[in-house]
Amino acid sequence: MKNNGKYSAVQALPMKERLWPSAKITHAPVWCSVDLRDGNQALENPMGIETKLEYFALLVRLGFKEIEVGFPSSSDTEYQFVRRLIEEKRIPDDVSIQVLSQAKDALIKKTFEAVKGAKEVIFHIYNATSPAQRLYNFNKSKEEILKLAVDGVRSVKKYRHIVEEDGTKVRFEYSPENFSQTEIDYSLEICQAVMDEWGASAENKIILNLPTTVEASMPNHFADMIEYFVTHIKGRENCIISLHNHNDRGESVAQCELGLLAGAERVEGCLFGNGERTGNLDIVTVALNMYSQGLDPGLDFSNIPEVAERYCHFTGMTIPARLPYAGELVFTAFSGSHQDAIRKAMNARKKMPADAPWDVPYLLIDPHDIGREYEGIIRINSQSGKGGAAYIMEKEFGLVLPKAMHPVFGSVIKAAADKKQRELKPAEIYSIFEKKWLKTKSPLNVLDITEKHIEGERGSDLPEQVATMATVEWNGKRLAIAAKGNGPLDAFVAAMKQTPAPGFNISSFHEHSVGSGSDTHAMAYVQITCEDGRQSWGVGKSSNVGRAGIAAVVSALNFVCNI
Repeated sequence: MKNNGKYSAVQALPMKERLWPSAKITHAPVWCSVDLRDGNQALENPMGIETKLEYFALLVRLGFKEIEVGFPSSSDTEYQFVRRLIEEKRIPDDVSIQVLSQAKDALIKKTFEAVKGAKEVIFHIYNATSPAQRLYNFNKSKEEILKLAVDGVRSVKKYRHIVEEDGTKVRFEYSPENFSQTEIDYSLEICQAVMDEWGASAENKIILNLPTTVEASMPNHFADMIEYFVTHIKGRENCIISLHNHNDRGESVAQCELGLLAGAERVEGCLFGNGERTGNLDIVTVALNMYSQGLDPGLDFSNIPEVAERYCHFTGMTIPARLPYAGELVFTAFSGSHQDAIRKAMNARKKMPADAPWDVPYLLIDPHDIGREYEGIIRINSQSGKGGAAYIMEKEFGLVLPKAMHPVFGSVIKAAADKKQRELKPAEIYSIFEKKWLKTKSPLNVLDITEKHIEGERGSDLPEQVATMATVEWNGKRLAIAAKGNGPLDAFVAAMKQTPAPGFNISSFHEHSVGSGSDTHAMAYVQITCEDGRQSWGVGKSSNVGRAGIAAVVSALNFVCNI
């Protein structure tokens, strides 16, 4: 690929001496989870209030002492979530909630109203500072952008009495959005102005959060930026330098770690790197990297499988199989020589003290420390991961289950294996799959179904539609339903609204064929989201593609109603 001048390298800073290359990370930073804001806004289906309450409880249990809970002025959902946290006394005394607001007077006032009654609040404002954002977002000069930031601080000072009169402690955080692509001296200038306006002191430190909103340079250049900043900001003892890394170049963990070497002392990020585009910093990876070097990360990831399961449940996201520490395959060796080396070392350790130095080949840490197991090959038993059963289904039966369905399928198979207290054979796994998804008839059963294709006059622009008429049983009661749609599946979903079944929408659809020749069948996998927020997967098999999709919807409804 030729560049043709479209891109240019980031220019190095005028650093004559660097301290960060010889520095060491000796203790954990202050961790701030932004899962409930940055992570949530990046979801295809943002979390509702009840889910966010559960997620908040998980973050507290993991040990986070600072949690960004949202942008209360942006929507009623965000506002009410913060109010419930406070009014229902869900915030431990040693946990500070962080709220985000643009540097605008009206939004700042509403945000303070949202946090009234909290014990300690970090009030976080930001504004865009990079040259491109100044030009395209605001069409404002450096001086005008600086004034915008300072005016925002003044608004925070003006309205802080709303909560302080009730005893709330207010801490202040400022982010020059896209610090990573802003001129370093301008970043210093605007942060200095904000810091001075706030009246920061050693007793009332300001958090200066330096976001890599877009990761645009190598990690060593970012470390130079942080070291330059911390050595040139006036009143360094009056501020906390915070990092907020994104992963556009796939180097957010490295940039964060070098940023800590360069003098930062606080980190914002998300579990498993959730976030816009390529994601936010993965706090799990950074914390466990510290753990692998003998440091206490200050967060409890001793049961990664549970954390991963809850995360996937809350967000609808999946975790890549090769993601460090949490990925399904990171403690699996397929290579015979690797398996042999690991097995021998693991057997030798059985005769060693529990605290013997870890030196097992190919395994950075002991999987047991984070609730994992070493798995040499794919075998299905009560300890199997969610992907193992899906692997068997693909290899033995040609059924390619969607990645997002793996946790659900895996948990069903795992429960069956646990009940039998032994390994399950492939035929047994398929039998469970049939019983749980392919052959269910309760509470919904389709007795007969007819389709009629409706086309406009030849040459007209009228869209083709399908009319579906069906006789179904719901909890044993026979019903006749009919509706139109842009296809058989769409029409059937519309017709189901005429039944007592839970209201739902299709949130994911996958299909493929299996077999060959006259024995070819269509497989359809459908995820539905019910009106009450519950989600489930269904599977359909038919020689007709449209009927396979309908069968999958029936399967999904039966699954969710039988949980």
